[in-house]
Amino acid sequence: MVTGSQPGPCKNPIGDHLLLKLFKNKVDYCRSHGIDIFYNNALLHPQMFSFWAKMAAVRAAMLAHPEAEWIWWVDSDAAFTDMDFLPPLPRYHRHNMVVHGWAHLLKQKHTWTGINAGVFLLRNSQWALDFLDMWASMGPQSPDYAKWGQTLSSVFKDKIFPESDDQSGLIYLYLKEKWGEKIYVEDEYYFEGYWLEIVPTFENITARYMEIERNVGTLRRRHAEKVSEGYARVWEEQLKGKEDLRRPFITHFTGCQPCTGNHNRMYSGDSCSDAMIKALAFADNQVLKNYGFMHPDLHDPSTVIPLPFDYPA
Repeated sequence: MVTGSQPGPCKNPIGDHLLLKLFKNKVDYCRSHGIDIFYNNALLHPQMFSFWAKMAAVRAAMLAHPEAEWIWWVDSDAAFTDMDFLPPLPRYHRHNMVVHGWAHLLKQKHTWTGINAGVFLLRNSQWALDFLDMWASMGPQSPDYAKWGQTLSSVFKDKIFPESDDQSGLIYLYLKEKWGEKIYVEDEYYFEGYWLEIVPTFENITARYMEIERNVGTLRRRHAEKVSEGYARVWEEQLKGKEDLRRPFITHFTGCQPCTGNHNRMYSGDSCSDAMIKALAFADNQVLKNYGFMHPDLHDPSTVIPLPFDYPA
């Protein structure tokens, strides 16, 4: 897994605190599943700023870890909110890239929001290296940067700014070029999901999961963190055919900009930070349970209480 943030301190007073909690969340997930994680806060290409910076980090990770079949980029403002779930990698055996989106919207409406480029799996291969080179050629280090901005704006009529961006570039390559044959657009689960839709559902999801635990004694058993994946398989059996009950896998705080504080004007900065704190406490409860504790209030991550054995019988 590769993630990262800017080289300097955050302008937002609580930005560094939020980034630390978001990083802890990723570390917890990776530890539970035996995944290596690389956190980068160096600008590896001086002209590839903002969202373009991840391409240099992903490429460097591919070369540094040729033993890894997949490189998984996860934006700093994305949180794992189902700590048990693993992406179904066998489903992607014929593809070299996995992103979240809606293929039918992309092909019918050519919308620039039909894919989110903030979370993706990339097979560590020559195809991926070639793809990254092509994708990066649309970026600010390229002499064709302005030209690509015009091209992408003409293709995606709902694009809200004229400059070339990574997400529009990815969708363009998916739609217009040979690359699309090897890109899997996942919409069957929240490979990443919009936080504003997800966060209000956490209380109901918690109640449904607790009801399942009350009826399945195996899931209430206190166990070592190391064997959590075995219990995750029991959860999969209980959730089969009940996709509406499942925790959202990754909650992505798009538009919140926790470090700069320059959030989307359609919602307040407080709503962003409050939602992040709630989502991270929701995820943390899944981790703390193995240690015998929980946050009783998702809005108060500083408070934990001990759990009795056989909870929630």
